[in-house]
Amino acid sequence: MNSMNTTNTTNTSNPSGFTLAEILIAIFIFAVVLTTIYTSYTGTFRVVDETESQAEIYRMARIAMERMVEDLASTYVPKSQGNGQSEENSLQYFQFVGKDQEIKGRHADTLRFISRAYLNLSGDDQDTGKTEIGYYVKESEEGEDFVLYRSDRPMFEKGFLLEEASDGLALCEGLVSVNFTYYEEKGEPLENWDSTSEKHKDTIPRMVSVLLEFVNPLNPETPLRFMTSVFLPTEMGQL
Repeated sequence: MNSMNTTNTTNTSNPSGFTLAEILIAIFIFAVVLTTIYTSYTGTFRVVDETESQAEIYRMARIAMERMVEDLASTYVPKSQGNGQSEENSLQYFQFVGKDQEIKGRHADTLRFISRAYLNLSGDDQDTGKTEIGYYVKESEEGEDFVLYRSDRPMFEKGFLLEEASDGLALCEGLVSVNFTYYEEKGEPLENWDSTSEKHKDTIPRMVSVLLEFVNPLNPETPLRFMTSVFLPTEMGQL
């Protein structure tokens, strides 16, 4: 009888699974990849947030400047002679008063004047003719920046009195400073203007420059500056 010997062989040269070193290397590579992806995404999100913040500042500055340019370009100039009106009656409700003021050492100027640029938010068709417009600055609730307010009081209101505004609506916020500069006929710049004073009695500047400085999120030491100049009307209006 022929006997057959059966030999069971086991392959021990290719063990199954990974070694500890291979696992550690894989974990290290995975961590590097995750870190790279996270850094890329957070950087992208930061750029998007900063871009949106800058865009909002430019939008506020544009709206504020457009509003102020229209208000100043429509400044009321009194008619002191003619049409049977006395000078006293013609100048009864005239004013143009700009004050150079500061809050925490930063420009926070105020300005009051009579204009024909009335914003009618009531929905009626009443023609106001003239309105007292005021710009003034207050600290924000956080106290770190300023808010520029615009008041608008139509002069047809009964018992109207020329006075400093305090009930305006916020025109823009996030400001570092607000500065008005007034120019006489010969171009001399002034930080103040008062149509009730002896020097500028019943007169308005030839031109007004407006400088708004906004908080710069990217570089707080260098605020974002927006400036415009407006030539005021020279023709006399009528009451």
